[in-house]
Amino acid sequence: MEAEQSKSKGWCWWLLVMIIAAVVITQTSLLLWRNFDKKDSGNFHQAHGPINDTYANAFSIAMQFFDVQKSGKLVNNKIAWRKDSGLEDGKEEKLDLSKGLYDAGDHMKFGFPMAFTATILSWAILEYGQQMQRVKELEHAQESLKWITDYLINAHPSENVLYIQVGDAMLDHDCWERPEDMKERRPLTQVNTSYPGTDVAAETAAAMASASLVFKSIDSTYSQNLLKHAKELFAFADAFRGLYSKSIIRVQDYYNSSGYGDELLWAAAWLYRATGEESFLSYVTKRNGDSFANWGSPSWFSWDNKLAGTQVLLSRVSFLSSKAIPEEENLNLQLYRKTAEIFLCSLLPDSPTATSSRTRGGLIWVTEWDTNQYAMASAFLAVIYSDYMFNSQTPTIYCSGKLYEPMDLREFAISQLEYVLGNNPMKMSYLVGYGNVFPQYVHHRGASIPLNAKTGCKDGFKWLNSTDVNPNIVVGALVGGPFLNETYNDLRNNSKQGEPTTYNSALLVGVLSGMLSTP
Repeated sequence: MEAEQSKSKGWCWWLLVMIIAAVVITQTSLLLWRNFDKKDSGNFHQAHGPINDTYANAFSIAMQFFDVQKSGKLVNNKIAWRKDSGLEDGKEEKLDLSKGLYDAGDHMKFGFPMAFTATILSWAILEYGQQMQRVKELEHAQESLKWITDYLINAHPSENVLYIQVGDAMLDHDCWERPEDMKERRPLTQVNTSYPGTDVAAETAAAMASASLVFKSIDSTYSQNLLKHAKELFAFADAFRGLYSKSIIRVQDYYNSSGYGDELLWAAAWLYRATGEESFLSYVTKRNGDSFANWGSPSWFSWDNKLAGTQVLLSRVSFLSSKAIPEEENLNLQLYRKTAEIFLCSLLPDSPTATSSRTRGGLIWVTEWDTNQYAMASAFLAVIYSDYMFNSQTPTIYCSGKLYEPMDLREFAISQLEYVLGNNPMKMSYLVGYGNVFPQYVHHRGASIPLNAKTGCKDGFKWLNSTDVNPNIVVGALVGGPFLNETYNDLRNNSKQGEPTTYNSALLVGVLSGMLSTP
């Protein structure tokens, strides 16, 4: 009996030690979460892991596409075959819209996808800025972001006016020339109270709000200006509701919007993260959430549909925020998180609810137009969510009877990234400049025309139709990607597969930044 009592006392003592240790660990974790929430900087659990040199190399290459696409007076130009261009953009309305990025292989400045590019780049910096710093690319990322936000600020000259396009797409696509040689008219297009554009105004608000966090500790005045514009644009978007592609019919052939509810929620979620103001949380969790969130029915994340991104972004609140959330709002936050997990479960290849929207080689494949966008968007959300799980010590997600760990989400993201970088049936990299085999006939005007060519609008088409490889390498471009049968036709006229976009690059940069170090 005495021996049993002694053993029982010893066991109790060890139990007490374990409980104390658990409490210490829990308090330490909570402190880390609070610091993470307060500072809103890089992802702490990966900050000191070993750097993956392969992904660091790919990251540095991918970052260069933002330099390739710059309009305006180039500062510290890193691209030998690019010079100043678009210097007169905006002059007809006495605005300086010379900055910003050309959208893809043409010379249009489409505000809707450009703002989405900025939002994604901001998100990547906020989550993985420390990793970017370790590979000496953080300032490059911040500078690329500011090149866009400088443009967006100037494109919003008053509360209820936003210029959403520079150039006429029909005129622009009727030419094949270098941006430095453009001579055609570049008219401006705006949304306003008479011709509303809730979707594009809200996406621009999301870009401004997220970027305000990036620059908060760097330039507080600039950050506050971004936040001011974000709030004004959100108010404009919400008060004057309408699809921009219904207000402005001519944009339907290029960036036709399928709805604006997702952008309103996306913008409000970013404004909540930027400000902590209760009104923005109420916006996404109450009536507008009921109207637009589509809880329980996931959708693909892209420049046109922000719901999956909103769900992951709002999941961060329940994972990492130390603030007390009212019960009703917290219940709806859990619906966002649950819908995010339904989406993520569909990505995992051996999940009971795995999507069939993928190639035999495993790449997420949604459409023959720019399928790499969807693969990288899915991978980006998966790696962010896995890190939210790591950081909050959440061990699993539940997928219709099976449990999956954060590393399962990370491994999915790695599979998409590795496919794009060359582990695919074509044995080629879809990231131009990476690896030994990558596209040589990228659908990109500046890349296809020699630097010393003396061609203009019409006679420049001989370079589009040339059988020679591009004389200029569009380093960092992520092209559209393979067809469902995993083939890729490297032809300059094949814009479905061979045209890069800035938002492709932003999503790829986001995935790579999350992979720079290991958990």
